[in-house]
Amino acid sequence: MTRIVVTGAAGFIGSNIVRGLNRRGIDDIIAVDDLSQGEKFRNLADLQIADYVDADYFYDAFAEGFFGQVEAVFHEGACSDTMETDGKYMMDNNYTTSCGLFEACQKRGSRLLYASSAATYGGSEKFRETPEFEKPLNVYGWSKLLFDQRMRRELGINFERAEHQVAGFRYFNVYGPREQHKGRMASVAFHQFNQFREEGYVRLFGEYGGYGPGNQQRDFVHVDDVVAVNLWFFDNGHRSGVFNLGSGKAQPFNDVATAVVNTLRAADTLSTEQAVERGFIKYVPFPEALRGKYQCHTEADLSALRSTGCHHQFKDVKTGVSEYMEWLQTQT
Repeated sequence: MTRIVVTGAAGFIGSNIVRGLNRRGIDDIIAVDDLSQGEKFRNLADLQIADYVDADYFYDAFAEGFFGQVEAVFHEGACSDTMETDGKYMMDNNYTTSCGLFEACQKRGSRLLYASSAATYGGSEKFRETPEFEKPLNVYGWSKLLFDQRMRRELGINFERAEHQVAGFRYFNVYGPREQHKGRMASVAFHQFNQFREEGYVRLFGEYGGYGPGNQQRDFVHVDDVVAVNLWFFDNGHRSGVFNLGSGKAQPFNDVATAVVNTLRAADTLSTEQAVERGFIKYVPFPEALRGKYQCHTEADLSALRSTGCHHQFKDVKTGVSEYMEWLQTQT
């Protein structure tokens, strides 16, 4: 039986990976997390795992071989709060822990599929997995970049020296089920769902960075697509490297808001302009705290991903956000 470890298993992407494995009939899964935030248990309650291990115990025990032969580790555990300013805490969680896990995986013969981030690009205008485009704007982005750089030093620029698969995924703006515990770091779609339910309209940032109200653009990617790509690499264990994981298409926040409004209204379909005119979308001043630390445009270059033979087709915002809104309505 294939034994899998998922760190951050009670989190957003981690729990969806567990779900994806379960749908394949894989349930010999060691779920690793820190449940200090107890409500995260809900993300695992309907899933099948073999064991739960606290993160404080797991890493040293895994290095010592306590869990036997592990085929692969999906490493999703991290501090993902881009507004966190405690650099020591961030580096301990996102860099030092990951380095130790990598060394343990190499020693134990386990494959490592890990979460990197599009925050590694920061202020760049291009989003390609090469050093000249890596310009993080915060310590979170740097913590993720530093681990990618460590892997390049250990394994070669394209991880060509990896004895066992090592694949890092630079997640862009992921949204979808099981993110309710993330608070301010939950997706804009999740926050807008709650805004519309409570106030009858959704809010977006106004003009900033040369972009008109709500026209800042991000590469929004549904969590089901993120899981599908992770599992493609699990199936193709000879593929290693750092890869962008986004839809490959930048879309304005206005598109997200419009999809939220139209799905939840369940009435006539409105354009963005009509939704604004009728008060369903409202713009707020851009926050001072985010000035100089905000990516106004992201779009994953999928060339490296496609070169591996992964040709997964990603959902666009209208499709993915509509599906997500329908799912959220079943949860409340």
